[in-house]
Amino acid sequence: MKFLIAFQLFFILFFSNAQWSNDLQTAKETSQKEHKLILLNFSGSDWCAPCIMLKKEVFSSDEFKELAVEKLVLLRADFPRLKKNRLSDDDTRKNEVLAEKYNPEGKFPLTLLLDADGSVIASWDGYNGKKDEMLAKIKSAIYE
Repeated sequence: MKFLIAFQLFFILFFSNAQWSNDLQTAKETSQKEHKLILLNFSGSDWCAPCIMLKKEVFSSDEFKELAVEKLVLLRADFPRLKKNRLSDDDTRKNEVLAEKYNPEGKFPLTLLLDADGSVIASWDGYNGKKDEMLAKIKSAIYE
């Protein structure tokens, strides 16, 4: 039995399709098709210390990955500043459209939980460095 549980966890974590994209329309379609919610994260991946911590501590954790595979479509709008991390024009445009609609004040990090229509269910402004607290907030919003 332990082997089966370990195998399932291994499969979920290493062969899952829980990947981040920046295409809202595709996220909405996937959300509707798979009956999942959309988690949208605004990040400054190369300049925003709380963004970097949130990604490393929460979004890269096994617990979050497992939750994401089961319940979430992942959407990220990244706004790097360094020239070496510059995004394609298409990706930059998609991120700007997301920011105009969901983050007009330019908060970083900002994480939103959306339904399949793109309506905001919950939002979290910033990251206080408490992984378990952030995961609990996300889970609570998903299971309400």
